[in-house]
Amino acid sequence: MNLYEHTIIARQDTSPSEIKQLTEKYSKIVEKNEGEIVKTENWGLLNLSYLIKKNKKGSYIHFKIKGKGNVIDELEKNEAIDKKLLRYLTVRVKKFDLDANYFTKRDDDDKKESYRN
Repeated sequence: MNLYEHTIIARQDTSPSEIKQLTEKYSKIVEKNEGEIVKTENWGLLNLSYLIKKNKKGSYIHFKIKGKGNVIDELEKNEAIDKKLLRYLTVRVKKFDLDANYFTKRDDDDKKESYRN
């Protein structure tokens, strides 16, 4: 079994309920193709580096997937025709980092600590 990190960017006008539907849709595709979703993270609405299809922002959803290559092929085939998505990216990794949350808000105390160091 291979380990993959897969990120999709949905259009900025996608509602939270539609984001949830997209997450469920692609999770079912992975499970249908004998893959396993280890973790799903909703990173929220973030600025894009450049305009993509006239969008300045996008809603990011990140999956940590365990499975074979055909899982990713099927997933990307479905994402290529989805009009709600701007981009998708899959990276094969050696192991998952399940502890770090890079896109959660830190408390002001944590920010002060990092400035002191």
